[in-house]
Amino acid sequence: MTQWKSKYTGSNEQIVSGLNPSNNVNGIGSNHALGLNKAEGNSLSLSEQNVMAEETEVLSSWMNPDVNTSNNSLVSTTLQAKGSRVNGFDCDAPKVLVVDDHPASRLTAVALLAMEGYEVIEADSGYTAIELVTQKQPDLILLDVMMAGMDGFQVCQLLKQDEHTRLIPVIFITALNDKRSRIQGIEVGADDFLTKPFDRLELAARVKSLVRQKRLNEDLDHAEKVLFSIARAIESRDPNTGDHCERLVTLGEAFAEFLNLSRNQIRNLMWGGYLHDIGKVGIPDVVLLKRGKLTPEEWDIMKKHVLMGEKICQPLRSMRGVIPIIRHHHERWDGSGYPDGLKEDEIPYLAQVFQMIDIYDALTSERPYKRAFSEEEALSVMAEETAKGWRNPKLMLQFTEFILSSKQ
Repeated sequence: MTQWKSKYTGSNEQIVSGLNPSNNVNGIGSNHALGLNKAEGNSLSLSEQNVMAEETEVLSSWMNPDVNTSNNSLVSTTLQAKGSRVNGFDCDAPKVLVVDDHPASRLTAVALLAMEGYEVIEADSGYTAIELVTQKQPDLILLDVMMAGMDGFQVCQLLKQDEHTRLIPVIFITALNDKRSRIQGIEVGADDFLTKPFDRLELAARVKSLVRQKRLNEDLDHAEKVLFSIARAIESRDPNTGDHCERLVTLGEAFAEFLNLSRNQIRNLMWGGYLHDIGKVGIPDVVLLKRGKLTPEEWDIMKKHVLMGEKICQPLRSMRGVIPIIRHHHERWDGSGYPDGLKEDEIPYLAQVFQMIDIYDALTSERPYKRAFSEEEALSVMAEETAKGWRNPKLMLQFTEFILSSKQ
């Protein structure tokens, strides 16, 4: 049977142990029975008699908005499922934060989710929800739209604007056919919608799907961060380049906006600023950090960094738009570049754009073998290279216009 453990600390907080919270509830309503004795995938240690008795006892008031419970002041309740594999997820049970200022509605969602094996956290206001998200880091938030003080739209917008919480899926709880709320919810970043009263199977399916998607997104996010960390480590191997990557990201974003590139193209160009030389992780220091001129053999080794970089980033689908920059940022308009000797528009456009900012930054930065050129001197050198056939003439004119306009 369910056991209650009081952990009163002055904040009206209690912990519930077990999968069935029905002992502390006056009823749910037999029309919306939780089906404890029919729940799939739940291993309850209750006898059939106990289940029937508890169903009779608790099935009349959870769906009644006027129900009075002893937990009206409850702010944060946790129901922890037992076992190492819950609802198809390994290890710890996924955490779901239920946010609703109406105790009866909140308790309904809590009970349904607890039966599915989730660890459930409760919040009775938007302000409490924001605090608990920071403290508990839930895997999903079930969020009521209409709340006093801070409503669901404000809560969702704050969470989606924060880099640390933007990946947490938010399911809005709305009234039936509330089209306006759904539209506004989409605008602030909601991931899904549910209507009252809850359908247990629909709730379980949507929560499970979004929690799984969130964990996949986190894995992808972590993988991307590892790549960026490697790129920064590579840059730190050569102290002479300074903050080359950071400058490329800033300059690339500005030039991309000047060219009216799409949002995805801008992102790919900025990521290219960090990752274009990631393949240098495989280049020996004796070659990478050599101060004198490279021998033909050493130059052949150096050229391989674009292929190594492509291989490192290839497994991630999110890097598909960045890989052409990594592989082809040393190609030349006349076909004399590497690794593939591509000519003119055979060279991916973003690689051409990236070349401009990469060369310009190298020219205007101080290196052991050269002083930092002025803007005019750098543009003059790049114009000479364009005349030799190394750069896209049209793009060179646009880049010159961009640099000169940015001075004004």
